Amino acid sequence: MLYNRVRAIQKKSGQFDLLLCVGDFFGVTSEAEAEWEEYKTGTKKAPIQTYILGAADQDTVKCFPSADGCELAENITYLGRKGVFTGASGLQIAYLSGKEAQREPAPAYCFSPKDVDSLTAPLVSSSKFRGVDILLTSQWPRGVWQYGNNPDVDTRSCGTSSVAHLAEQLKPRYHFAALEGTYYERLPYRNHMVLQESAQHVSRFIALANINNTSKKKYLYAFSIVPMKCMDAAELVKQPQDVTENPYRAPVKETRRERERAKPSPMLEDEAAPQFFFDMSSKQQGRKRHSEGGGHSQHKQPRKPPQPTGPCWFCLASPEVEKHLVVSIGTHCYLALAKGSLTPDHVLILPIGHYQSVVELSSEVVEEVEKYKAAVKKFFKSQGSRCVIFERNYRSQHLQLQVAPVPAQCCTTEDIKEAFTVQAQEQQIELLEIPEHSDLKQIAQPGTPYFYVELDTGEKLFHRIKKNFPLQFGRWVKFCSSRLLTFKRLSTFIRVLMFNWVSPIPGFTVNLISYSV
Repeated sequence: MLYNRVRAIQKKSGQFDLLLCVGDFFGVTSEAEAEWEEYKTGTKKAPIQTYILGAADQDTVKCFPSADGCELAENITYLGRKGVFTGASGLQIAYLSGKEAQREPAPAYCFSPKDVDSLTAPLVSSSKFRGVDILLTSQWPRGVWQYGNNPDVDTRSCGTSSVAHLAEQLKPRYHFAALEGTYYERLPYRNHMVLQESAQHVSRFIALANINNTSKKKYLYAFSIVPMKCMDAAELVKQPQDVTENPYRAPVKETRRERERAKPSPMLEDEAAPQFFFDMSSKQQGRKRHSEGGGHSQHKQPRKPPQPTGPCWFCLASPEVEKHLVVSIGTHCYLALAKGSLTPDHVLILPIGHYQSVVELSSEVVEEVEKYKAAVKKFFKSQGSRCVIFERNYRSQHLQLQVAPVPAQCCTTEDIKEAFTVQAQEQQIELLEIPEHSDLKQIAQPGTPYFYVELDTGEKLFHRIKKNFPLQFGRWVKFCSSRLLTFKRLSTFIRVLMFNWVSPIPGFTVNLISYSV
C-alpha cells in the first residue's frame, strides 16, 4: 500500500533519492506478514531506496535480526537502534529507534539514556559541529510545541525529554517522528539566542500520521534538501519570518523557579492567595482584605507573589500605591492609569507581586500580562488607535509596562517605528529590531538593563543599556491624540474583555473600579 502511493508520486513529480520511515514499518496482521514475505524473497521490490527505524513495540522485535542495522530486503535497510548515516552527497542523518526505556535493562524495542549520550557525545565534542541535516526518532520530543503552534494531541502525556535533549544537542534542520498517530508541522525554531549568540540555522519538526488513516492526515512528506556542508554560511542561517524561540531552552531563572515550586511546602500550599478589593466609599479606603469564602475552594491556590524589601510605589499591597488610579485587578497583575500620562488613556500593566522586569516574571504572570495586553490592544483598536507598549528596565525597582495609544489617522506603524529610530539615533542609542516571535527571556537575562518597544504589528525594538541611558527616552518620542478616553469607558471595556477570557479559569477573581466623570 505504501509503495503504491510512492510509485504514484514519483510518476507525477519525478524520482526521489530516499524514503525514510519513522513509524512502524511492519504490520502485525497476516496479510501484512504475507506481503513482507514477498519483499524478503524478491518477488516484490521496493521502488526506492528505503531506510527504516527499528522496533517500537514487542510485537515487531522479531522483524529486526540485529540491533546494529542490516539490509532486510532489496532496497530496504534497517538503520539500527542509534547512529549517524552519511550519504555520498554528505547528507548527515542521525537516528534513534524505539521508545524510552522505563526500566533497566532496556527491552529490545527501547533505548536508554546511555544510547542518547553515546549518540550525541562524538558529534557535539567536535569544534566544527554545527548540527545534523536530518534527525529521525520514533517518539516525539517533549515540549516541542512550546512557543509554537499546538498539535492536536494530549500534550500532558506526549513525547519524552530524552528526545528533546537529543534534538537540542544535535540541532537538526529537519526532525521527523511518529507514534502519536497524527500529522503536526511545527513552526521553525532558532538554535541560537538573539543578540547573544551568532546566528545559526533553524530547525523544523514534523510528525507524520499513520498510513491510510481514516482522518486522511498527512503520512508522507516530500522535500528537497542541500547538505549542510555544501551550503553557503549566509544562506544556511537565514531566518524565516515565522521562526520562534527554541522550545527546549528554558530560561535559567524560570527553570530554577519551577524546581523550587516542585519542592514540598505544605505551609505555603495551604495558604490562600491574596486577592485585593477596595471599597472607595468607606473610611477604610485603600485597606486590603482577603476574599471571602471560608477557604473551601476545591483548587489549590497559587503562592503569594514576591514582596519588596522596602517601600514600593507599585506593589499593590503597599500603602504607597495610589489606588484611585487602579482600573482592574487580576490574580497576578493589575491595570492602572499612568500618573504622569502621555495622554488621558495612557495605562500601565503591572504585576501585583514585586518583579523588576518582564524577564523575571514567572510563567503564570507572563500569561496574565499577555491577556491584559491583548484586551487593551483590542480596545484601542476599536477606538481607532494603534497601541505602543514599552518597558525601561533601568533604575526602576518594579516592572511598569507602559501602554500608550496613538490615533491611527495621525500616523502609520512605520511612522511610530521611525520616530523611535530617529530619537535613538539622536541619543546615540543602538535600537535593534528583533524577530516577532522572540521571547525576551531568551535575549536578556534577569538583572540585565534594557529598553524594549512593542508595536501593534508585533514588531519589536530592543536596546541593551550599558550606561547613561536617558530615563525619559520613551516619553521623548512624542505622540499626539485627538480622541480622549474617559476613565469610566476604559474601565467598562476592560471588564467585558477580562470576563470573556477569565471565566474558564477557576479561582480567578477580577475586581473593577469605575468612576463617573
